[in-house]
This record gives sequence, structure tokens and C-alpha cells, in this order.
Amino acid sequence: MVLRTETPPTVTCVDKELNGYVGFANLPNQVFRKSVKRGFEFTLMVVGATGLGKSTLINSLFLSSIYEDEKYPVAGTPNKTVKVQNSTVYLVEGGVSLKLTLVDTPGFGDAINNTKCWKPILEYIDSKYEEYLNAEGHVNRSTVVDNRVHCCLYFISPGHGLKPLDIEFMKQLHEKVNIVPVIGKADTLTPEECVEFKANVMREIENNDIKIYQFPVDEFDEEEEAQDLQAQLPFAVVGSNTMLDINGKKLRGRMYPWGIAEVENPDHCDFIFLRNLLIRTHMQDLKDVTNNVLYENFRCNKLAAVTSVNLDSKLASSNRNPLAQFEIEKKEHQERLKNMKAGMEKVMEEKVKEKMSKMEEQKNELKLKHDQALKHLEKMKKEIEAKRTELRDAQKAYDELQLASGVTVNNSTSSLNSTKDKISSKKTKSTKKLF
Repeated sequence: MVLRTETPPTVTCVDKELNGYVGFANLPNQVFRKSVKRGFEFTLMVVGATGLGKSTLINSLFLSSIYEDEKYPVAGTPNKTVKVQNSTVYLVEGGVSLKLTLVDTPGFGDAINNTKCWKPILEYIDSKYEEYLNAEGHVNRSTVVDNRVHCCLYFISPGHGLKPLDIEFMKQLHEKVNIVPVIGKADTLTPEECVEFKANVMREIENNDIKIYQFPVDEFDEEEEAQDLQAQLPFAVVGSNTMLDINGKKLRGRMYPWGIAEVENPDHCDFIFLRNLLIRTHMQDLKDVTNNVLYENFRCNKLAAVTSVNLDSKLASSNRNPLAQFEIEKKEHQERLKNMKAGMEKVMEEKVKEKMSKMEEQKNELKLKHDQALKHLEKMKKEIEAKRTELRDAQKAYDELQLASGVTVNNSTSSLNSTKDKISSKKTKSTKKLF
């Protein structure tokens, strides 16, 4: 028997010169117009302890009051749990609209015991991946909304190195999201301290095998330029929303008795590098890495787990006879029905309890209003009775005063009459004497 092997045909690609204008060179313009019309989405997460200037830096990055004046918690009452809060703003620049979703994590690192304080953040990121995965399974996939976290700015407190919480957080999330380490309030460090602190942070990141976001090399003309930009990590930044007038020049910065820390001055901080790489040059790459690497890893792990469970069940069922398999499936079906019935009863019971609690609350509220109305009525009765008593006393006093004034008038009238009589009698006597 002779086996014959066939070699696949080779495909050769030859560059052809066109004799005229065809039009496919206009494809980038078509993509551009469609993208501008659709708009862009970007989700940015900020994580760090309270007081590191996260809100101020975000406002400085996007030149907008995205975070209004915050109400800081009262001293001595720190947040016991980490909360994940997201807010969406719509920004327009040069006809290009951006739906920016900011994810904040108040309470992170503020508690005395910070064990597993990153768990709510990890669950939030996984939930957004899960939502996107479920949306991809729908019939209509044209309306899939991308709420996945594309970048995480992790704020590091200025000091001498990373804290155990910093290392553990980045190790837990470096395979879920693009982490960009940032040194908050870098104006508290001298230039020498800043360089030393950056080196210590990067050394600890490498020693702990933490994967932070790597800026792609192919987007630059030279590899050395990309390496120089990568060398700026972690970015030491200063945020400020105050515009200062220095010798007629408007600039954003912070004024101190010993000088000015300019936000957009590369000699003072790395704000310019962070803004350029995060927004102006690498925003799309952050989205691509999230979609093509991080999300694909999550998707593969999720589907692999489901496939392995199905495979195990199929292998186990293939070794049974049909009657036994039928009995097992019947029991499983009855168990599912039982669970569904128990779940529905539980839901109904919870709804009844909720309704009863609402009715009880309404009853208590009505009773409270009734008691308040009775108290108010009783109070009004007492006030009316008091005014009635006061009026009676006033009437009695008035009557006594009238009576007293009447007696006085009568006495004065009688005395006046007696005086008149005396005068008339005297006149009569004097007249008689004359005659």
C-alpha cells in the first residue's frame, strides 16, 4: 500500500500598483466618521486611601468639575467597609463625545483591619465581565454596553516603599484590570526622595511578580522613547483645580510659602506623562488590552469550568444503563421542581412578610399621627379654657371697676348739689337784709 501525500497549494502575495484611484484608501475615514458618530466609552477606577488627592487629580485630568466638593467624614468615624460607587459623565471635545464612568472606592485602607478589603472591588470587576459575557450571548448583540473597567489608578502613599496592603491588592487584581500605579501628593517629597521612592516601588513590584500596565512599543517611532516613558512609572503626580496668575501667566498649581508646585510642569511632577499616556495616546490601547487579554482570560476560565462540569456529567452518565439513568434524571427533575417550589414559596413568604411589615409601618404611622392629633386637640382645649378663664377674670375686673366708678360719680353729684343749696341759701339771706 502506497501512501500519497499532497502538499497544500502555496499562496503568493504580490504588491500590485494601481493605475488609478479605487477608493479603499478612504476606509480609515469611514471608520473615523462611524466612531465619532457612535461615541466612545471608557471606565476608570481610582483606588487609594482617603486624602491622597484622587478627586482633585481626576478633575485636573479632564479639566472639569467631575467630583464636586466632597463631604469628608467626621474624625474618629472611619468607614468600616469598602464601598464601590460609580458615576457617569458625558464629555464633549472637538465634536467627539466620551462617556466616562468613574468608579470610586471610598473606605479602602481606612479601617484598622484591612483584611480582604479588596474583595468588593474584585467582585465589582468580575460582575462587569459577567454582564458583558451574558450580553454577548443574547440574540441582539448590537446594543452591548461596555461597562468593564479599562484602567485602575492605584494611589500609593508617599513614603519609603509599598505597604503590605498595596502589594496584596495589586497581586489580587493584576490579572483582572490594567493597573497604573500613582504616587499621590508627590509635592511632599523632595526630587531626590521621589526618585528613590520610585525605584523602591518598582523593585518591590518586580520582586512580587506584579503585572502592571505595559505601554506598547509599536506605537512609537523608537523603542528607547517607549522605555523612557515606562521608566516614569510609578507616576508622581500633583493635582490642583486652582488657577494661579504668575507674572501674567495663568497656570494650574499649588502655592506654598517656599514656592509654587506647577501641575503641568514635568520638572515638578509626572502629571503631563500620566495625562498623555492615559488619555491622549493610550486610552484605546487600554480598552484593547482589557478586551483582548483580560476579558478573554476571564471568558476562557468561565467557559472551561462549565465545559468540564458538563464533560464529567456526560462521562458518568455513559457508564449507566438506560433505566438507571432514567431514574436518576427523574430524581434530579423532582429535586429541581422541589427546589423551584421551595424557592417560590420562599419568595412569596418574603413578599408577604414585606407587605405585612409595610402595613405594620403604615399602622404605626397612622397611630402616631392619631396620637399627635389628640395631643394637639387636648392642647388646644387647654389653651381655649385658659383664655376663657382669663376673659372671665377680665370681665369681672371690668364690672368691679365700673361699679366703683358709678359710686364715685353719685357721691360727687350729691356734694355738688349740697354746695349749690348752701350758696342759694346765703344769697337769699343777703337779699332779705337789703330789703
